[in-house]
Amino acid sequence: MFNVVPATFISSFINIDIFMNGKNLLEEAVQLKSIADVGLLYCTNEYDRERYLAIAEISLRLLNDLSQHPMELLREAFPLAKDYPTAKVDIRGLILSPEKEVLLVKEGADKRWSLPGGWADIGYSPKETIIKECKEETGLDVIPERLLAVFDKSKHNHPPQPEYVYKMVFLCKPVSFILQKGHDVLDVKYFPVSGLPQLSENRILKSQIELVYQKVKEESTAYFD
Repeated sequence: MFNVVPATFISSFINIDIFMNGKNLLEEAVQLKSIADVGLLYCTNEYDRERYLAIAEISLRLLNDLSQHPMELLREAFPLAKDYPTAKVDIRGLILSPEKEVLLVKEGADKRWSLPGGWADIGYSPKETIIKECKEETGLDVIPERLLAVFDKSKHNHPPQPEYVYKMVFLCKPVSFILQKGHDVLDVKYFPVSGLPQLSENRILKSQIELVYQKVKEESTAYFD
């Protein structure tokens, strides 16, 4: 939906006051900005353009109130869209050991754990993306076997963030077995689903890992929001 924003900028939205009291307001401010962007892309007269610009400005003022960032920084982070705004796609892989433990990577950004994966890359299919991400982050070659879930992050208890994100989780079968952490992760390790470490909740939630793990056990159809 928006240009990539520095991680330190995004993290400043994620504090306890906003999480408890302003999550819905943040989501609505971002949605308001998206409505303004679409209106500006398709409006056919200056009358409408003036009003959509006003809506965009209101959305930035709301974000300013929530984050306390200067308006200049917000305008840089949330430029007017040049194409129809769409959701970003995050792709994650569930890899299980023979003992049915879950493989997690320790993220360098926040030193917490997540399923391996990341943003979908242009030019790569979802299957190709998760194969590449698993190799880069864990050292493992994997075969994606099936889609386990498609999460709309706004419908789960993630910390608030500027982007609107869909998250796809695939069951991946390892075909190599030597773990080797990637350059952007701190560690790679298997954990029992009953003993998960502190998770990078901007990336994955305990409830989501438990859900996709259960999907594997039940061999049931994919979950979607």
